[in-house]
Amino acid sequence: MDKRCIAGESLSTTGFSYTLSLISGKYKMTILYTLMEFGVVRFNEMKKYIGGISYKTLSTNLKELEADQLVHREEYPQIPPKVEYSLTARGRSLIPILDSMCEWGDRNRL
Repeated sequence: MDKRCIAGESLSTTGFSYTLSLISGKYKMTILYTLMEFGVVRFNEMKKYIGGISYKTLSTNLKELEADQLVHREEYPQIPPKVEYSLTARGRSLIPILDSMCEWGDRNRL
């Protein structure tokens, strides 16, 4: 077996780097976790649950997650407006990763 040389490798071309580019940021994983735990969530419910996040930041993060096809946004044509968020199939494929992180945190919490 040939040994790999780190000088010839690039982290930016790995699956790890790609995954991190989708879920990195202060709130993206929290948003994904919220949708994993509660299924379909309305914007204001999510803001209350997360706490400490501004409307603009939540909105921006949800738009980015939607653009990356991890979150589905369903808008209902009614007054007052009703918008619900849920995980897409692609977003649901992250559940094992999020579950593993939860388990690790429970085992290693100080």
